[in-house]
Amino acid sequence: MLIKFLLIFFLLALVLRFVLPVLMRYLVVGFLQKQARRHAQQFGGAPFEAAPNASEQTRTASGDVHVDYVPPRQKPAQPKEFKGGEYVDFEEVK
Repeated sequence: MLIKFLLIFFLLALVLRFVLPVLMRYLVVGFLQKQARRHAQQFGGAPFEAAPNASEQTRTASGDVHVDYVPPRQKPAQPKEFKGGEYVDFEEVK
């Protein structure tokens, strides 16, 4: 009776230790792939594919660069002559 219990316990422990993680990984990956396909059908595009940026869509094959907007350059403000500040008497505190 004790040997039968130990044998069943040992086999159950082996299944839980080695078979169950592989089975769970297989099930989770299958579920995630199914959800990705469902998302791709609903919103278009292949799953896990990056959406193209606007800059990638408007590139030309000839290599020309097109700039839509260039902000105007402002001249840096000339600092006015510094005539010195107000004198503050310093008193050392110990």
